Amino acid sequence: MAPSSSLVSKLKVQLKLAISRLRMVQQKDTAIAKQQRRQMAHLLELGKEESARIRVENIIRSDISTELLEILELYCELLLARVGLLEAKECDPGLEEPIKSIIHAAPRTDVKELQQARQLLVEKYGKDFALQAVDNSDGKVAERVLKKLKVEPPDPELVTLYLKEIARTYGVEWPKLQRKPEHEGDEDDDEPGDKQATKILEEPLTTDKLHRATPPRDLGPKSPVSIAPPSPRTDNLSPKLKLPAPPDLKPNGKMSGLKKQTPATQAQSEPKGTEDDDQKKGKSVVGGKIPDADELARRFAALKR
Repeated sequence: MAPSSSLVSKLKVQLKLAISRLRMVQQKDTAIAKQQRRQMAHLLELGKEESARIRVENIIRSDISTELLEILELYCELLLARVGLLEAKECDPGLEEPIKSIIHAAPRTDVKELQQARQLLVEKYGKDFALQAVDNSDGKVAERVLKKLKVEPPDPELVTLYLKEIARTYGVEWPKLQRKPEHEGDEDDDEPGDKQATKILEEPLTTDKLHRATPPRDLGPKSPVSIAPPSPRTDNLSPKLKLPAPPDLKPNGKMSGLKKQTPATQAQSEPKGTEDDDQKKGKSVVGGKIPDADELARRFAALKR
């Protein structure tokens, strides 16, 4: 048996190789799945629904295996982050689930680097530990890993959801609606009450209605921050993005102490003018009393003095 330090260093290198390999396999499977989805959309467009239902099961199985590889990749990253705990002779309780899940699921994959990392883990913790992980006698293997490893036909509802999602993505009308015949029940076509003969013209929109209309959401500058929706999975084909509600803003002491100024309070706050100002304002008012001749004579006499 190799020393613990050298075994852990080998395991560290092998985990890094397994992570990169798992990512490459996931990208390859995703590209193949896109091509298969285009083929399913073409079959639905041609009306070959039965053939599409059979072939879509391969896509479902491929998606499940891709999700399994993603889970195993996360477990490898966890072991790599906690590599210091692998120095101990006994398995740490926090690493028992990822280690036993890798030992249990690695033989079901085609990733050689992951299988080699499994061999190093078996060599590290012994055959009894490995047998417990293979048989899952203590129930430490992750439930989601066991669920992805089950080999069973997909649920018919899941197949229908897959076909609907593929048709919606590629713009295929499916399931096709059965159109009613045009002349069905139209015996009295000449009657004035016929819906096809009479056309109700909509009234043109007035300016008031146009002002009240709600502008489109796309109008105006867009936010620089964009949030990508979560990717669909086999257990949730159409995930929805939930945004947090806006915070409840409450006025503080300064805001609550301010009083709203009314026209009456504004009038009281304005400084009162003197009587001379009022007289000056009254003289400048257009449309006042026109002085007579005697008044003008008195004014000229006052100016001569």
